[in-house]
Amino acid sequence: MSDIEKVVLRTRKLENLLRVQYHAQGRGLHQLITSCEERLPHDVIAKLRFIATIRNKTVHEDNYKLDDRRAFIQACDECEKELTPRSGRFIWRVAVSLMVLSTLAALAFYYVHWDMLAEHF
Repeated sequence: MSDIEKVVLRTRKLENLLRVQYHAQGRGLHQLITSCEERLPHDVIAKLRFIATIRNKTVHEDNYKLDDRRAFIQACDECEKELTPRSGRFIWRVAVSLMVLSTLAALAFYYVHWDMLAEHF
């Protein structure tokens, strides 16, 4: 995958997160960041600006090479993690935990009282 392709795909995810989760408006990543800056976590804004600058240089400048691909990908990963809503993961963890707990409780109940229950089967 080329640098341009990798940069564009990663920034599109961030643009979508900003539009959907933070109701950002604008065309470019810098405009999206500016439109929802007051709603964004403060530590993410600088990383998003870095990503937007790299994206613009990669797409618009001839012969631009992504010097530190690892730092760019790390910044994208951190921003995606920070911008993705956590409630979905939390709710699923609670739901799965409740199901496991209720199943274990039922198994323990049947194990303890099986001699009385076996008469009725």
